[in-house]
Amino acid sequence: MESPLAHVKTLAVRCPNWVGDIVMATPVFECLRRNLPQARILGVLKSSAQKILRDSPWFDGFIDGNDKSWTGFQKMRSQLRQARPEAAILLTNSLRSALTLRLSGISTLYGYRREWRTGLLAGGPTVARDGGRIIPMPMIDYYLDICRWLALEIPADPKPRLFFGDSVRQRAQAVLERHGIGQDDFVVGLNPGASFGSSKCWPPEHFAELARLCQENLGAKVLLLSGPGEEQIVQAIVDRTTVPVIDLRADKIDLEMLKPVVERCNLMITNDTGPRHYAVAFDVPVVVIMGPTDPRYTEANTDRTVVVRKDLECSPCHLKICPRQHECMREIKPAEVFSAAETLLSMCV
Repeated sequence: MESPLAHVKTLAVRCPNWVGDIVMATPVFECLRRNLPQARILGVLKSSAQKILRDSPWFDGFIDGNDKSWTGFQKMRSQLRQARPEAAILLTNSLRSALTLRLSGISTLYGYRREWRTGLLAGGPTVARDGGRIIPMPMIDYYLDICRWLALEIPADPKPRLFFGDSVRQRAQAVLERHGIGQDDFVVGLNPGASFGSSKCWPPEHFAELARLCQENLGAKVLLLSGPGEEQIVQAIVDRTTVPVIDLRADKIDLEMLKPVVERCNLMITNDTGPRHYAVAFDVPVVVIMGPTDPRYTEANTDRTVVVRKDLECSPCHLKICPRQHECMREIKPAEVFSAAETLLSMCV
């Protein structure tokens, strides 16, 4: 069966909005480039998120996909009308994302037929349900099912991948060297924030104790990673820890420089958020502290990933703010997380 995209010369790809989802969608980008080597492929996503995909071999250009404001939509529409793609793939689920692409002059859209937007699409898969409820599946497979529907050949071993150039590596190396990190140091990255909401955040005092366990038992240099709006969480850890930690807040590590910083880590311990997926993309062993979300959605690179969670009756709830006492995260103790890290490291030797 010939793919509906076989003769498309310019293809737009509406990328997911969240950092982790963008990383989990990278097998789709790889699949599209392999199957459509001659096509011009344009990534449509917010300009700040384009740094995640910069230096990758999949895209010929990017278009600012900030369509939530009238000004942003006008800019996106202008760029798309100038590029004139014959078709677009939607990796987002909203009606708005389909509507804004149609209003930008793209009449042939492929994506999941859901959320009142089926009539705007030329085709695509449907979500698997059981009695009306969506059946959880890894997001990597969820995105790739669009490629399967389009009769594209799927990579034999699809996994998230990220890329960065030499200049980015050199900038990151200079930052780490300035903080005293040498080539032979064992580096543990701790990521205590989560842009999703406070329900995903493990308590700062637990991270502070975990930093002590990592330094005293592994001889590690501990990096504290953070993004915009997470400064107070990091400060709470710095105030509580009894060992030196490397606080990168002042270095303003953006989504591009975060790639070589995470790659340099020998171990990542993180809430269920974007840097967790960076670690997966670079094959860095990662311990994920998970509470309100369902681990089946983010399953990937299971040989180098351990998820620590409590199976409570209220979890997974997928709420951004916990209406209870945050038991699903508070009941996970630092010693338990450190033990999981030791076990993982022993398996990754």
